[in-house]
Amino acid sequence: MENKYTITGMTCGGCVAKVKAQIEALPQVINTTVQLQEPHAIINSTSEISESTLQKALSEKGNYLIKKIEEAKPIQELELPEIKVSTYKPLILIVSFILGGSILSQHPFNNFSGGDLMRHFMAGFFIVFSFFKLLNLRGFSDSYAMYDVVAAKWKGWGLIYPFVELGLGVMYWINIEPQITNWITVVVLGVSSVGVIKSNLDKKKIKCACLGDVFNLPMSTVTIVEDLLMVGMAAYMLAAN
Repeated sequence: MENKYTITGMTCGGCVAKVKAQIEALPQVINTTVQLQEPHAIINSTSEISESTLQKALSEKGNYLIKKIEEAKPIQELELPEIKVSTYKPLILIVSFILGGSILSQHPFNNFSGGDLMRHFMAGFFIVFSFFKLLNLRGFSDSYAMYDVVAAKWKGWGLIYPFVELGLGVMYWINIEPQITNWITVVVLGVSSVGVIKSNLDKKKIKCACLGDVFNLPMSTVTIVEDLLMVGMAAYMLAAN
């Protein structure tokens, strides 16, 4: 089998020779190619070699760090349902419940406030949607990295994002620092919208991660509307204040 690894710590041809010798000394290794330019190694072996075994071998000869390069999984192979109204039934029901609760929160409606309605809706939206993402944080992160411009470059963002949503939900709920909360929403959801819009324009058949990994929802204009609606409400509240 053949695997590719990045190697940091090599500075010259001598380092390349030492790294190559250490790797090829392992019994499973058939041959190795080590390059200093864009430092990496291609290792052919009879069986899988753990990173810890490779790291231990290299650490004996210098301050080298080796890490396997994982091959990207094709994003077009996902089996997604046909895009139609019934496909989005879970999303429609969840949004309807959040909207209904936001309206009822102002009962008996003597001083009904559109601003409070938007704030309560955004609080419910962020808290509920973060809940579904947190049910399978790793699954959400993998799906989100398929289209989000930040998560695609830094996978850690996909692991942090649900907690950002949860934090925003709590801030809207208790109405703390509304200006800061709205600005964060505009920036975070605005950036998220970029990847969503690009994926739709490219007609990529990928999974929407808005409800985490719980529901198999295809990416569509529904996701664009969802993100831009939140951005629009936050921008409106910023302008109103």
